[in-house]
Amino acid sequence: MEQTVAKDVEIRNIYKSYGSNVILNGINLEVRQGELLTLLGPSGCGKTTTLNVIAGFINPDRGDIYIKGSRMNGVPTYKRDLGMVFQTYSLFPHKTVYQNLDFGLSIQKIDKKEKKRRIENVLELVKMGGMESRYPRELSGGQRQRVAIARALVVQPKLLLLDEPLSNLDAKLRLELRTEIKRLQKEIGLTTLFVTHDQEEALSMSDRIILMNGGKIEQAGTPSQIYEHPQTEFVFQFIGKSNSLEGRITSVSQEMVQVKLDNGAIVSVAADHVMGNRDAGQAGDKVKLYIRPEKVEVVSGSSSLSPGNSFKASVRQMNYLGAAWEVELTWMGVSLQALCPKINPDWIHEGEVNIGWKLSDMMLTRKT
Repeated sequence: MEQTVAKDVEIRNIYKSYGSNVILNGINLEVRQGELLTLLGPSGCGKTTTLNVIAGFINPDRGDIYIKGSRMNGVPTYKRDLGMVFQTYSLFPHKTVYQNLDFGLSIQKIDKKEKKRRIENVLELVKMGGMESRYPRELSGGQRQRVAIARALVVQPKLLLLDEPLSNLDAKLRLELRTEIKRLQKEIGLTTLFVTHDQEEALSMSDRIILMNGGKIEQAGTPSQIYEHPQTEFVFQFIGKSNSLEGRITSVSQEMVQVKLDNGAIVSVAADHVMGNRDAGQAGDKVKLYIRPEKVEVVSGSSSLSPGNSFKASVRQMNYLGAAWEVELTWMGVSLQALCPKINPDWIHEGEVNIGWKLSDMMLTRKT
């Protein structure tokens, strides 16, 4: 018997427009108890508006919002029992770290002894113990954001909302804090809704991802589901890098679809790797194929490849990225990109290399 997972947040059929500009177009989603759910998408897709609807900063035109089973339509933000962390730190510059954390507790009328206990505990949790008397101007950007997180946690909210909290930090601090946020969230078990446009943040931190585009949800799933099994072209192109190729179907069987590409190459695709779980089509249909650079295997011209699609290509350029090499290839007149953990420097001089990929490494979608 399948176990029912409790929902801490549920929004049903939410619409929001400003004049003729539709921001949210019938959004339905749920945030499960104890999970970190990320709203991901490009600027203007509706992710921050969705967060603001849940927080109560924006009233939807239609639809319902539920938190912990209670309908929240019309309930003011301060009565929704939320913790929020914004892109800007929003700390009181004239107050110390302790005083910043004390502010929300004073509104809740928590007694002095309990305040002290909570503040000390949460500062230890965010690794800011001993800095209670410092002012925001005396802290680094990463420390200020830790204080902002601590301030959201100290009031012991039902739900934590994070609106692009790492976007103002440099790359190293972003990496450090996203690890800390994930650790904190799992340690406390607090249901968390995270908004970002950064796909790496979303993939590394989330239990599930809601990928939005144009006020709608393109796909919802675990990070691996979103990356490995995209349901639309938008998802494939937005998440990670991809090579795209076009052609026409030549044959369809139960196991595979054979396609003649516009460059003349014949490739095979696993029949169940069609975007949107639709049927592949029939002979003569125009299709588009996608393959991730890391799925393209490259070996020297004298070496053999794993079973699957196999072709000859030439290396145009190799770029060192640290953990891997980005290899720019020319394949029967088209450009192709591969991502290789190791390379042979002689490839650039050999003139020809072997490239290939498994049938299950490509995704197919029909062109309309």
